[in-house]
Amino acid sequence: MAGIPAEDLLRELAPRVLGALVRRYGHFDLAEDAVQEALIAAAQQWPREGKPDNPRAWLITVASRRLTDLLRSERARQRREDEVATRALPEDWQSPAADRRPADGDDTLILLFLCCHPALAPNLQVALTLRTVGGLTTREIARAFFVPEPVMGRRITRAKQRVKASGLPFRLPAEAERGERLAAVLRVLYLIFTEGYASTSGPNLVRADLVAEAIRLARIVHRLLPGDGEVAGLLALMLLTDARTPARDGPGGELVPLAEQDRTLWRRDFIEEGVALVSGALPKGPAGPYQVQAAIAALHDEAPSERETDWPQIAALYGVLMELSGNPMAALNHAVAVAMCRGPRAGLDLLEELGADPRVSGHHRLHAVRAHLLEMAGEREAARAGYELAAARTTSLQERRYLYGRAARLTG
Repeated sequence: MAGIPAEDLLRELAPRVLGALVRRYGHFDLAEDAVQEALIAAAQQWPREGKPDNPRAWLITVASRRLTDLLRSERARQRREDEVATRALPEDWQSPAADRRPADGDDTLILLFLCCHPALAPNLQVALTLRTVGGLTTREIARAFFVPEPVMGRRITRAKQRVKASGLPFRLPAEAERGERLAAVLRVLYLIFTEGYASTSGPNLVRADLVAEAIRLARIVHRLLPGDGEVAGLLALMLLTDARTPARDGPGGELVPLAEQDRTLWRRDFIEEGVALVSGALPKGPAGPYQVQAAIAALHDEAPSERETDWPQIAALYGVLMELSGNPMAALNHAVAVAMCRGPRAGLDLLEELGADPRVSGHHRLHAVRAHLLEMAGEREAARAGYELAAARTTSLQERRYLYGRAARLTG
């Protein structure tokens, strides 16, 4: 860890430290406060004094001390000590020391399942996990769900309160319980990855830390549930998508669309691993949304060029995905695939229908896709206006630059 910048290291360690404290002491909400204070202390001290030999243990020690102070302020000293002593009893249910890794897995994975336990509604499961495990801000989570930031803030607060009230032990759920939480866990990992791969805020096109964390967690879940096709499908989708990252931006950090990317830069190891995963999962059936998306990504990655891509099969797979998920973004991508098969007018007709869906009607991607298809159809002025409208609605600096650049090319 010596070569990792302090800021990146703190981000990586935060969920692990939080998981260790919750596993040892409980008190989810107070543990999170204690970890935040430990992170602040590290950010202040490490630049002056240097990183400790064991940063994780240092953070756990500082956070544990702060948690003890917080517990003292909440209850009498004797009551707190009695509770801690009780938690340190028989080994069959005893929580290990906070700085000792549990024998059955990663603290981060256990924290992930805790955030997705049945005491929470699905939207609260996802919001809390994105905030606690993924490290996304409330604003970023709100954008992912297309809701106002204050609404998402209230959801996260309610989720913390319900986790505290549930009294659920900090351990991996029994095998019979995992299916109840798995759908939410996978959705969380997908959203973390999506926010990292196409960042909705900040100057960078990709947030490599979020992408790496999502893939890391997906690998852990896949090791835990190797026979689950959707787990394999999600990991495959992440790998096949992230394989294109080296070609997604130009020398100045500008966005390079898929059709213009240098495919020799794509990561062949990720493509081979992703194809193997989805190829092994699909025959076992029935295919779920992540497997279908992974199959689409594999068709893109294995094509030598955009022209040689199997667009009819991609259009068919998006049709399947629309039936499985009802996601408007699947319908948007389906329109693009249809346009590549049957011409831009066919795609524009589908966009007219999609424009009535309030979930996507104001989204910048709908306007960007419409502009692209109008440009393909030779309607330059309408395309230019569409690109400008899309640019004004996106919150990504790199996407905005790209869209305004497309509009500028059609001026005059």
